[in-house]
Amino acid sequence: MDLVDFLKSRGRLDAVHCERVRALKRERGESEALIITRLGMVGEREMAEHLAEFLGIPLAGPGDYPEAPVLAASLKPDFLSRARALPLAEAAQGIVLAMADPTDDYTIKAVRLAAGRPVAVRAAVPGELTAALERLYGAGAAEPRIAAPVEAASDDVKRLSDLASEEPVIRYVNRLVAAAAAARASDIHIESSPDRVMLRLRVDGLLRDIEPPPAGLHDRIVSRIKITAGLNIAERRLPQDGRFRMAVEGREIDLRVSIVPTLHGESVVMRLLDRERAPLDLAELGFSADLRHALERLVALPSGMLLVTGPTGSGKTSTLYAALQLLNTRERKILTVEDPVEYQLPGVNQIPVRPAIGLSFANLLRALLRQDPDVLLVGEIRDLETARIAAQASLTGHLLLSTVHTNDAVSTVVRLLDMGLEDYLLASVLKGVVAQRLVRMLCRACRAPFDAPQDLLERAGLAALAPGRATLYRAAGCEACGHTGYRGRTAIAEFLPLDERLYPLVLARADARALAREARAAGMVDLRTDGLAKALAGTTSLEEVLRVTGAA
Repeated sequence: MDLVDFLKSRGRLDAVHCERVRALKRERGESEALIITRLGMVGEREMAEHLAEFLGIPLAGPGDYPEAPVLAASLKPDFLSRARALPLAEAAQGIVLAMADPTDDYTIKAVRLAAGRPVAVRAAVPGELTAALERLYGAGAAEPRIAAPVEAASDDVKRLSDLASEEPVIRYVNRLVAAAAAARASDIHIESSPDRVMLRLRVDGLLRDIEPPPAGLHDRIVSRIKITAGLNIAERRLPQDGRFRMAVEGREIDLRVSIVPTLHGESVVMRLLDRERAPLDLAELGFSADLRHALERLVALPSGMLLVTGPTGSGKTSTLYAALQLLNTRERKILTVEDPVEYQLPGVNQIPVRPAIGLSFANLLRALLRQDPDVLLVGEIRDLETARIAAQASLTGHLLLSTVHTNDAVSTVVRLLDMGLEDYLLASVLKGVVAQRLVRMLCRACRAPFDAPQDLLERAGLAALAPGRATLYRAAGCEACGHTGYRGRTAIAEFLPLDERLYPLVLARADARALAREARAAGMVDLRTDGLAKALAGTTSLEEVLRVTGAA
């Protein structure tokens, strides 16, 4: 009988849960205990009790953890943290070892080898073990910390860890993530005020309130999220970032966690990254056929630079990933430098920047040029050093994709020149710039058509696109769209190709207005015009286009 059958015999798992746990174990190679607690099927404390009973070993209690590190010279903190294990005591006859997963034979053998003595295992509640590791070694410390912290602080951490490991809190966090995924939310916001907790989901780019938990649960929920994301539950003064993965309705959801201290408690934002629903195809992103063909021709070039621009949350990363999908073949080596890595792409070597240890965009890009790449993706060009290295890489036979924060395509050219990038270098390597925004799509089940009056067409700039009468659509609202009138988002975009008509202007360092004038004369469709075309097609509303691009 394995652990899954044991829990089934105790009435804690049903047949469906058993099959799901076994399938995930085959897929990931993780232990049953870790999978079961991560999915919220059994609470951490209860799981520790069941493991102790199943294996016939004692359960480590809060009072069993030592006041000073045991075997500090033999077992490093990073090993203990990864193994989720902690020596409780040492004696001539052996080592007493607390483990969150006492079925982990590798860790038991490693400790036995390091200590040179037998190991007696105790089942541990993960939250209690994590708190003890932080108390003894400090969060991320390289060497053990002998002095214990203030007793009151230690007690508080233990209390929060216990509360965060309670099954109702685990279930609440799991239900919250599941509800956000079902609502197609991109972010979950948890904020605290003196008298209540505010809970909001960002759906289709806009925040909406949902029923919050009681104010007394805020600290427990935040602590649970910290534990799941591998963060320090004792740290409430500094921002922390982490991530974890959760299975929701049979699919994997990656969650990127940001926690910052505020006046009335900690604010939590969790970004949901659903790979199965992430559109990694240019057509799915909403680009017009002409723009798609132009991008496909550009990324087929052996070298050069393609830039995507727009504000935060405008879908730039999705566009770059979609371009990489076109290039991702066995014949090409693709390297990316990102902050952070949002989606993991099979066959692509992805590296996150780590400014704290000197791994900036520029430093990593310089190193990656020695990796013999065919295609490079740089998450963002923020400074002259990165821009110059990127341009040199494009000049020496590499295709480079990146983003810049500007309002439109022509402003990107001006911005790079203002950074100090040489005009002749920019004119040589830059092949094109995509500027984009995301607009909400009208719900197909309830959108309401209306005949737009002529004065509205003229004021909105639609008269040239739709001479005479035109049918537009407005948001209505129904059950399918949550009574918002919108469901999903699509891109509106403009594409600026750098060709022989624009080279003289770049070399002359012309301003944005001169560049835009020449680009429109060459046939560039700007953001507003692309959005208006989508409004005429019934994809979105005129109000939404004006909201995103700005009123005329």
